Amino acid sequence: MQLSVKGAGTGSSGVEQTAATMRGAGRTGAGSTDTPLRTEHGQTTIADTVVTKVANVAAREVRGVYDLGGGVARAVAPVTQRVGVSDERMQGVSVEVGERQAAVDLVIVVEYGESIPRVSDAVRENVIKRIEGITGLSVTEVNISINDLYFPGDETQSTRVE
Repeated sequence: MQLSVKGAGTGSSGVEQTAATMRGAGRTGAGSTDTPLRTEHGQTTIADTVVTKVANVAAREVRGVYDLGGGVARAVAPVTQRVGVSDERMQGVSVEVGERQAAVDLVIVVEYGESIPRVSDAVRENVIKRIEGITGLSVTEVNISINDLYFPGDETQSTRVE
């Protein structure tokens, strides 16, 4: 059996296993191949968008996370969301999902004054806990890029476009 990876990721993923490892993973008894997502009654497939949304919401639950996504994505998000083109819960997250595992890359804006290592650790722990709890997938890695700091009062209030 070979792990198939689907979705748009960054290319650096821990979602790789050898066939031998895959054959041994998730066995509940001799000769059994039952896992939370594959049972004798069928298989459950989880779309990348599901894992992306879980990771986004989990990251936002952590104190000190102001927003997710790069500067351009954050700037155009309000406009694209108003016309129904994008979903805020997809912003700043890239995932690779296999049959049993997922890898996550996050781009985060941290509030000024917060400890970046503390916020990163808390985000990583919460993302892993939520994805594994909600989807049954094993999270192999959560890579975090801090691309900006938020300072209170940084919000731009534009009355030109509403």
